[in-house]
Amino acid sequence: MLLAMHIRPYQAQDWQDICRVHDAARKFELEASGLADAFLPLEETGEAEGLFEATLLVAEIDGAVAGFAGYTEDEVTWLYVDPARFRQGIGRALVEAVLRAAGKPLALDVLTGNTAALALYLSAGFTIVETISGKLAGNEQFAASAHVLRSA
Repeated sequence: MLLAMHIRPYQAQDWQDICRVHDAARKFELEASGLADAFLPLEETGEAEGLFEATLLVAEIDGAVAGFAGYTEDEVTWLYVDPARFRQGIGRALVEAVLRAAGKPLALDVLTGNTAALALYLSAGFTIVETISGKLAGNEQFAASAHVLRSA
């Protein structure tokens, strides 16, 4: 059970914590999609991938960063939860916070094979609008396929 979860805006002092969360969760995401060799740490890729162009929210539990999400005017661009905290409602709380803050429908991409993330988004009211193939964001040496989803 979650105790004392708080979602708040990102602050500069969160950088190392979101790098830790991203790197651990990204490995799960890529492994589920058959792309484990494509892993690159956030510290190397975040700026080039537009991390700070997004509005970032951080989920804290008992004062520790447990996940984060980012969104732009029309898209959820980041959502990662510490694997030690998977299936505790953090991802759902972040999705709901992003949708409330955006105040309008948003799109997002989920790598094919990432069934846990897909299930989360579908249960939060997103629908698949298409499946695309191309280069993996953040490591364009790898080909990837993703489901494009849109919220209601």
